Amino acid sequence: MKKVFVNGYGSIGSRIAQFIKDDSEIEVIGVGKYSPDEKVNMAISRGFSVYVPEKKQDLFKNYKISGTIEDAISDCDLVIDAAPSGHGFLNKKNLYEPKDIMAIYQGGETIYGEKAVSDLLFNSRVNYKQAIGKKHVMQGSCNVTGMGRILQPLREKYNERLLRFDVILVRRWADLEQTDKEVKDTIEWSENPHHGDDVKSYMGKDTPLFLRAIKVPTRQMHLHILDVRFKDTAPRPSEFLETFKNEYGVATLYTAKGTKEVRDYADSMKFSFKDTNMIHIHANMIESIGDTVKMMYSDDQTGIVIPENHLLMQAMLFQKEYKDAFKHTEELFHMDEKKKILEEHFSLKK
Repeated sequence: MKKVFVNGYGSIGSRIAQFIKDDSEIEVIGVGKYSPDEKVNMAISRGFSVYVPEKKQDLFKNYKISGTIEDAISDCDLVIDAAPSGHGFLNKKNLYEPKDIMAIYQGGETIYGEKAVSDLLFNSRVNYKQAIGKKHVMQGSCNVTGMGRILQPLREKYNERLLRFDVILVRRWADLEQTDKEVKDTIEWSENPHHGDDVKSYMGKDTPLFLRAIKVPTRQMHLHILDVRFKDTAPRPSEFLETFKNEYGVATLYTAKGTKEVRDYADSMKFSFKDTNMIHIHANMIESIGDTVKMMYSDDQTGIVIPENHLLMQAMLFQKEYKDAFKHTEELFHMDEKKKILEEHFSLKK
């Protein structure tokens, strides 16, 4: 059995720890906390040992702490780093590399320049095998993960017929749990968003992807507006949708009118953290005109990267074949069942 430490207990870390604690092949030895707040007791109440930075132990004297992060890292086989953006690189240099520990980093980090945490950005749909044998790998962000689940199946099916992808990322302002983060009454746009380069890192630099990103005042998922241009006449919507019928983590919905409606239904079905962990194609918004298919799909923000982290962990720790890792991840996340539930609820009723 391998030992895993989750370093950080925010939106991503709390989800990862909660899901993988039931994995019979690993032991979650604990989670790292950097701020003395209510999430410390929340983690303890969920059965996790909490570790804190050695220099901050005095700040946690009113909590039942199990030890220091430094000691926990020395006792594990792999760290899933869920620290705030930029801190993953510092943790790599100050903690993981000196102790020769494998680590997975999240989408707030980078694979470019002086602060690169890895030379590989992981997307299970595209480059699972490349993660086998790696010691440091970056998991793509939610938007980057979602694009892989849509673009790769299209590339495999239509290949030479594809001319270009034009996508507008409509991003949420904050996660549901980030109640201390103000959702501003404005629409912001991003200059040179990293998402395009990140997608091209695993799909290839020559991928004809043109991307813009804006941020809107909501906590309820991301929405991607995608135009797929073909070199000839575009396929009909029914044929286009058939591409995703059996895709893992991609649900096709017909009657959802907004992202909150999808999340509220997930909550009513008692999905963990209100997450669906998947992409939702909004089939009623698909249109085929001339050489272009217009489509929209929502991306389950933080939730979508959690099963990805589990797949990546299996590649790094156990060097599993993809089909075996895929099967094991499904045992924990029940994605096929959730997909069926969502598709039935948001189907075209006869």
